[in-house]
Amino acid sequence: MSTQLWSAPYRPEPLDAAVSLPGSKSQTNRALVLAALADGPSRLHRPLVSRDADLMADALAALGAGIVRDAEHWTVTPAPLGQPLGAVTIDCGLAGTVMRFVPAVAALFDATTTLDGDPRARERPMGGTLDALRGLGVALDTPQGDRLPFAVHGTGTVAGGPLTIDASESSQFVSALLLVAPRFADGLDLRHAGERMPSLPHVAMTLDELRRRGVEVEEPEPARWIVRPGAVRALDAEIEPDLSNAGAFLGGVLVTGGRLRVRHWPTRTTQAGDRWRSIAVSFGAAVERDGDDLVVTATGVPRGVDLDLGDVGELTPVVAAVAALADGPSRLRGIGHLRGHETDRIAALATELRRVGCTVDEHDDGLTIVPGPLRSADLETYADHRMAHAAAVLGLAAKGTRVHDVETTAKTYPGFADDWERFAS
Repeated sequence: MSTQLWSAPYRPEPLDAAVSLPGSKSQTNRALVLAALADGPSRLHRPLVSRDADLMADALAALGAGIVRDAEHWTVTPAPLGQPLGAVTIDCGLAGTVMRFVPAVAALFDATTTLDGDPRARERPMGGTLDALRGLGVALDTPQGDRLPFAVHGTGTVAGGPLTIDASESSQFVSALLLVAPRFADGLDLRHAGERMPSLPHVAMTLDELRRRGVEVEEPEPARWIVRPGAVRALDAEIEPDLSNAGAFLGGVLVTGGRLRVRHWPTRTTQAGDRWRSIAVSFGAAVERDGDDLVVTATGVPRGVDLDLGDVGELTPVVAAVAALADGPSRLRGIGHLRGHETDRIAALATELRRVGCTVDEHDDGLTIVPGPLRSADLETYADHRMAHAAAVLGLAAKGTRVHDVETTAKTYPGFADDWERFAS
């Protein structure tokens, strides 16, 4: 972690800005997994180049995939599943997609794959992944219970078939299994049994990516998915801009007022970040399309909101930062699962928003935020890229705000601080 404090730009005037975003982390890492399991080489156009994507590419390369990375394109040659690999070591960093997706991929290889990650990664829940692998007959070494580090003893094949899991803590447990299910001998008939599953748009993205590659997937009833065994077709795929990363810039215009143009916003997408279009309206902004772009116009005085963010929890930190500058209280619901993200985001947001003058109540499923006279502060990021985005938004309205470890944004947005300074200038 950097010991440097970043002076967040202050912007007392309305904005008139345009931004272009890096590629989607969620789509990049799903495309990488499917390309590594495909029936031929695939090319990813404009993938996200970030720590999370690099960790995924490195993990798949360790399992035998060939990955050639150029500035605008990554070419992926599938890994030969039957080839014995011996011992493999995977660094998950703090990437949820790596620590949840790669164990299921590793089960398909004749290898003992040991996975570990950053200190905080050892605190993130992994029970859904490990229970699922056990249910599929995969042998594991789990010295830390349901946490990293652990080892997957793959034999080169997984039978598949019916499986029931509890994915209440993370939809990534479901996506991990769906991505590899076509390569199971009998496919997969997967059910979620438990409380409400968060982040459903991410499961929709997984299903969309499977179908684009010719995989047969059925959803006969809610919380049940049937994947037929068969080939994963190689695909040259264009990676969409990351709409979750758009949140910081949208939050910026909501608190300063003015106009923001986000270039190349998809007309059809399964990204959770697409929810920003309706969130901005809830805060009182006007949102319209202009050709390929999304244009948001705001007054600079956001309205208080009452939002259920259960399906789009990753957007919560920036939403909370905007709520801290609203004209009245806000209630953010359905986000209890955020306690198991890069940090306990509910507790972290409560701490940092109180630091800048808000009254904040924590609930089992979220937060109530009552704005107060805003003051500058030195804000912690907790090695969490979304907390850094939220701090940057607060800095626009509180002169003298400084941010610890803004470099943590490299997880999904290398160069964020430089882009933010140009945006706010």
